[in-house]
Amino acid sequence: MAIVPDVDKQMRIIKRAAVEIISEEDLRKKIARAVKLNKPLTVKAGFDPSAPDIHLGHTVLLRKLRHFQELGHKIIFLIGDFTAMIGDPTGRNEIRPSLTRAEVLENSRTYQKQVSRILDVKKIKVVFNSSWLLKLTPENITELLSKYTVARVLERADFLKRYKEGKDISLLEFFYPLLQAYDSVALKADVELGGTDQKFNLLMGRTIQERYGQPPQVVITMPLLEGTDGVQKMSKSYRNYIGINEPAKEIYGKVMSISDELMKKYCELLTDIDASYLKDMHPMEAKKRLALEIVRQYHGDKKAQEVQKGFEKTFQKQDPFTGMKTIDIKLKSPVQEALLLDVLCSPAGADYFERTDEVSRLESRSKFRQLVDQNSIDVNGQKVKDYKFALKKNTEYRIKVGKTRFYKIIIK
Repeated sequence: MAIVPDVDKQMRIIKRAAVEIISEEDLRKKIARAVKLNKPLTVKAGFDPSAPDIHLGHTVLLRKLRHFQELGHKIIFLIGDFTAMIGDPTGRNEIRPSLTRAEVLENSRTYQKQVSRILDVKKIKVVFNSSWLLKLTPENITELLSKYTVARVLERADFLKRYKEGKDISLLEFFYPLLQAYDSVALKADVELGGTDQKFNLLMGRTIQERYGQPPQVVITMPLLEGTDGVQKMSKSYRNYIGINEPAKEIYGKVMSISDELMKKYCELLTDIDASYLKDMHPMEAKKRLALEIVRQYHGDKKAQEVQKGFEKTFQKQDPFTGMKTIDIKLKSPVQEALLLDVLCSPAGADYFERTDEVSRLESRSKFRQLVDQNSIDVNGQKVKDYKFALKKNTEYRIKVGKTRFYKIIIK
């Protein structure tokens, strides 16, 4: 696949949803050089096969890898089979049990099958870090250990916390970040992706590469995705995860259970939908659109449409206004009522009542009249027929505009 020649376009796609790029200037230079030489960047992300199932939290990184893949770059899908037997200490407050070789290999096989739902596996390189880490001689290990200091490792928040609390830290755990960093040396990585909790390890890779005489990789950190509880990061151990191998109905139902506040983040990290597209929708309709898109990715459009129809039939018989916040429209003058046209259109009406961004306005008065002519505006269950439909003070109105905009308002 040819490299996309537009450097600005590449940067725009890569930056979507990324928390931090260290550094953007380095990344732009690397991309420009790759375009000039028609030589793709080597983009690496490591996955610790300590659990056999991939959930939506994992797909945040996988989707960003796909962006790089679609831009024409070389994707290295690194399975940390060797480092998994040590166990990543990130975020741990105690020594983590090691996995056996057999457990790691079995989990790795499962990973590779699942990742094909997101990446074109024919165009990625799957590697196991045991293929070079097992070959390190005592001399190689001594050299690697000399590249970093204990003081710098103890700067890690989780290590420092355990050290101050007098909790054990094994020498193997100290060694883990160095081994992960050496992966970047072995692969000559141009870019490495990871979650925000991996920033220390990723930056160590950048440092160790320089100390081995290589150009330092660009580090891109991606957000950690909260699970269905909206609090803890998505994890099987917290029982708040949505697995990509789960039945379509389960995935759809779990997405529908997330909070309205979390919906925007899921949209940005798990789909290519423009979040502004959902902004003007009723929360229920927006969440259905999100759930449909996520199920479609892993089960196909036919199954996604099927489970959505089932959901609507079973659960959406309730009032769509249930649970919606009532928006106060405050009058500036002693008039007794406000025209619906003025409430829904901007900048009309601003002279005699305060504007609120909680009502997403129609683009023009003519659009309002068009919707009235199409019988597409309901107020309290009745079709609006009059362009001069008025809303009285101290009365709650339930307003439906088209199929996707719903408001509960009261004129004060």
